[in-house]
Amino acid sequence: MKAKVYFIGFGPGDPELLTLKAHKLLSKADLIIYAGSIVPKECLSTYKGLKVNSHGMKLEEIVSLMEREAKAGKTVVRVHSGDPSIYSAINEQIEELEKRGIECEVIPGISSVLASAASLKLELTSPGISEFVFIGRPAGKTLKEDYLEEVAKIPCTIVLLLGIDKIDYIVEKVSKVRGSKEPVAVVYHASRDDEIIIKGKLEDIAEKVKKAGINRTATIIIGKALENRGRRSVLYG
Repeated sequence: MKAKVYFIGFGPGDPELLTLKAHKLLSKADLIIYAGSIVPKECLSTYKGLKVNSHGMKLEEIVSLMEREAKAGKTVVRVHSGDPSIYSAINEQIEELEKRGIECEVIPGISSVLASAASLKLELTSPGISEFVFIGRPAGKTLKEDYLEEVAKIPCTIVLLLGIDKIDYIVEKVSKVRGSKEPVAVVYHASRDDEIIIKGKLEDIAEKVKKAGINRTATIIIGKALENRGRRSVLYG
């Protein structure tokens, strides 16, 4: 049997939002590798496999550990928060594993983007209001240009991750195009017991976020879709 590693999306934090497939794999896993800075260890407490916190480990260390255990016939699960297709850094891990003859399978999870929209009871897309969704992050240490002003010109819902600490910068960029009255919502720890929802406009959202003491692990949603209520869908004739 060929050695294999499973990459699973753990979802936004609520254990009940984990897919059945991911739960079954975690239940039989011999080794569970997770990033403790994002996925709390207590969320994995019901699973019996050996748990290794990868926070602070180098890519080579993580890959070597997965390779050794997988080739020994163990069930190896690599846990990523949200969905592995969004800012999870699975590409380099899979590339290295495949070089070493390890098969990989990716199990999708619920992104914080979708969990945040659910908490807001929001459709991210709405005909005639917002036909597109842009998912990105503001410029920073590893991203030189985010094109926020260009994106703001498109009639889309803007969803930003990994950037709540740059809320002033985001407001400045988007306001140049959409004005200070554009609706905004910030969801901290979407789906978790300590979830916080903050609603406002570009003109006051930064102050509200700072007052709440939120500086990480939050989703920012900007756009008129946030106020699109009372409009009947064509789906119902």
